[in-house]
Amino acid sequence: MTRGFVLRHGVGAALAANALRPLPGAPTSVFAFFSGWLTTELAPHLLAATAADTAVHVARHGIRSRTDRIGVALALASMSGLAAAIATGRGAGEEAESALVEALGENYTDRDEAIERSGRPVWRQLLNPFRMANEDVTRIRNLAYGPGGRRAQLDIYHHKDRPASSPILLQIHGGGWVIGNKDQQGLPLMFEMASRGWVCVAVNYPLSPRAKWPEHLVAIKQALAWMRKNIENYGGNPDFIAVTGGSAGGHLASMVGLTANDPRFQPGFEDADTSVHACVPYYGVYDIAGDSGIRAVLQRVHSGLMPLILGRHATFPDDYRAASPLAQVRADAPPFFVIHGASDSLVPVAEARFFVDELRKVSRNPVAYAELRGAQHAFDIFPSIRSISVTQAVGRFLEWSRSATTDVPAAEEPA
Repeated sequence: MTRGFVLRHGVGAALAANALRPLPGAPTSVFAFFSGWLTTELAPHLLAATAADTAVHVARHGIRSRTDRIGVALALASMSGLAAAIATGRGAGEEAESALVEALGENYTDRDEAIERSGRPVWRQLLNPFRMANEDVTRIRNLAYGPGGRRAQLDIYHHKDRPASSPILLQIHGGGWVIGNKDQQGLPLMFEMASRGWVCVAVNYPLSPRAKWPEHLVAIKQALAWMRKNIENYGGNPDFIAVTGGSAGGHLASMVGLTANDPRFQPGFEDADTSVHACVPYYGVYDIAGDSGIRAVLQRVHSGLMPLILGRHATFPDDYRAASPLAQVRADAPPFFVIHGASDSLVPVAEARFFVDELRKVSRNPVAYAELRGAQHAFDIFPSIRSISVTQAVGRFLEWSRSATTDVPAAEEPA
């Protein structure tokens, strides 16, 4: 029993240490990400469980032996690390708000009262983070936007009262372009925005290795074309569309924002309007060709992943740059809110910084950038202390972007 206690809290202390300072290097990146992500975002739950387990052990066995003392010391170390993770998570709201103030100005919330609307009470989301539902939101599943079966389907989320002429948010899932589904990501943000009166659309797209670039982006643009023709039937106003996504979805969202109406990515529907009015990429991949010179990016560029996505006949660097948001930065890019975790083990935070710097050099619109201390890849998958604060900040940015597009009315307040 005592040995099990020591083992449990030895593992817990190691997980807490990795959450605070992820293991470096490509060979450990997946383990560092997965364990760090869950430990960091579930830190309050793990802290409570560790404290309860320690209290029960001490009550039953005391601290008589050397093994007992080691176990308690490891438990205290684990709890200390988890408390530190909670503290950094609590700072995410201030970090995101500072990014908005820097990009939009101190008085950006004065534009429209909708910018300051709050979401559901935080405690209800934190208590059971894996129960992602909202009684005020209706979901319509598996609408086909083109040929391709379930990979060419989308879901629509709207307020149960379906307010008319609502702004639209398009959510693109991640998964390294090879896995993932519209049901799995972006749910906290879509529930938040749909509860405010927005219409949210989660889209599937073809996956590699069966699909080769640019089939992924072409499908997203087909979904956009479908939305412009059909979204009014679900209460949406196609005159304002924002796009978001994480990881590979962040890459695709950025490409959508930077390649509006580009005929290279609209074969057979070149006349369709595929522009968007705001872009919010989370922990995205921005440099496909290695133009930033960042070591971790160059390792990815020359790994086996890129031929899997782009096809083994893709030419370097031209075909790689054609798929790279960094190579598409433009003066008429829509407002961007780029979000990245400083502890990301899968996509280096330096890549986001480089992309933001390059986009700011040319874009006439604001480019906000929030770098979140202690945040891992995929930190927003379920509600947590960090992700709730960031979701609310993204909501403010989206409302600001909507209000800045003066020909689009605000969504009607749901009853």
